[in-house]
Amino acid sequence: MILRTLKNKLAMISAIGLLAYLPMQANAWGMIGHRVVGQIADSYLNAKTRKAIQAILGNESLAMSANWGDFIKSDSAYNYMYNWHFVNLPGGLDKKGIYNILESEQAPNLYNKIIDLTAVLKKSNSTVEEKKLALRMLIHMAGDLSQPMHVAHKEDLGGNRVSVVWFNEKSNLHRVWDEQLIEYQQLSYTEFAKAINHPSAVQLYNWRNTSLKDCIYESYLVCGKIYDYTKPDSKLSYRYNFDWVETLNQQLLKGGVRLAKMLNDIYG
Repeated sequence: MILRTLKNKLAMISAIGLLAYLPMQANAWGMIGHRVVGQIADSYLNAKTRKAIQAILGNESLAMSANWGDFIKSDSAYNYMYNWHFVNLPGGLDKKGIYNILESEQAPNLYNKIIDLTAVLKKSNSTVEEKKLALRMLIHMAGDLSQPMHVAHKEDLGGNRVSVVWFNEKSNLHRVWDEQLIEYQQLSYTEFAKAINHPSAVQLYNWRNTSLKDCIYESYLVCGKIYDYTKPDSKLSYRYNFDWVETLNQQLLKGGVRLAKMLNDIYG
């Protein structure tokens, strides 16, 4: 009995040790944020696109589907997807430097996998299961695309190693942008989407006509400002929310508008 208990404790310690080494960079926006992006995107789908999506997902809404890419992390069979959620970029790059990395990087990342998933959805001979996986992941990754800390620095795991204090709670920069800044608004995902889904005609035109590379470049610029503003061990609270909530809202809104554009381009 004692030996069995000891073995169980050792197994638990080993599991915790392994978890410490698992990539932390693959989370984005948290559940509420991803659902906000999906909810907003739903309002800009055309009828043909909506019908095509329903044929694949059935009654699963974009908002509900948006978190599938994080839910599957509980299944080790999907571990190969962890680096689809982000692209590591060093600081100080100009647009050409960003383009060079995106065009030359062969390892799976947010940029090249969005291209691959789009191709799967466009191919007439893709299986139903291939299309379902590709569509769910594309919905999720369009949200990742607008999360600035997903085009962040490899050395700090996208801000996961940048320790901060959020309203007297130990946290890190990535977690603040994934969840805590969003949760501080105290809105459901439907309330949040309704509150911010008011883009101007100019914004709609610009966001719908931005290339995938430029979407990443835009997030990279925002990420750089976040790094500059948020020093390690900063104590963040009301002022941080005041200074960054408009940026947060715009990134979520961009994510929804651009996801709808991707889907309408595939099916419309």
